[in-house]
Amino acid sequence: MLEGKTALVTGGSSGIGFASAKMLNDNGARVAITGTNMDKLKLARDKLGDDAFAIQADISKLDDLNRTRSELQHAFGKLDILFANAGVAFNTPLGKTDETMYYRMMDVNVKGTFFSVQSVLPLMPKGASIILNTSWLNQIGTPKKALLSASKAAVRSFARVMSAELVDRGIRVNCVSPGTIETPIHRGPDETDKHFHAYVERVGQQVPVGHMGKPEDIASAVLFLASDASSYMLGTELVIDGGRAEL
Repeated sequence: MLEGKTALVTGGSSGIGFASAKMLNDNGARVAITGTNMDKLKLARDKLGDDAFAIQADISKLDDLNRTRSELQHAFGKLDILFANAGVAFNTPLGKTDETMYYRMMDVNVKGTFFSVQSVLPLMPKGASIILNTSWLNQIGTPKKALLSASKAAVRSFARVMSAELVDRGIRVNCVSPGTIETPIHRGPDETDKHFHAYVERVGQQVPVGHMGKPEDIASAVLFLASDASSYMLGTELVIDGGRAEL
């Protein structure tokens, strides 16, 4: 499906990012992943195989993004697919959120996503596909999620505006909007397996389909948007949330 294509997945060492990188790789693309933890990147790269490579980079730092572009240009020459997946998620109660928390959320989710696209755009030819990772939270009001929801609403808007800017270049921009997905982002650093599984079970019951989603559920949508099968889609959002935002 993607033979001869090249792809970059930011935040690709675990969760949705790794599942998407693996699915793109398994369908013929040569894949690069970024992340901030080199040990996790190496483990992910080993699982992806010899054709994949890992770049240690923080998307909130423009120097890291510029270095990423240089390494991609040297390794790939061009970039056909970008999945701007990297992000952070944490609660920001209205009365207890400080400026440091605000800047962390916005610097990664908004600034980082915007400049991830800008940095690699010179490598992207006609027919390239950009996929942004937003969230079902951009559609509803959830207590303690003001900054996360706002940051993901900004990413949703990016897909529309970037599409309008890039349509004449033949570059498509779309986004995936995950619901509650069973990934490490929901797990505390010292949380036991028992407690995490209890969390997964409890939250899963809040979803109309009765369970949390898997990273592969989102990866399948990423693969579709990366491929020519979605060539008539532009500026849109695929919501994969088990019905949570609609029912």
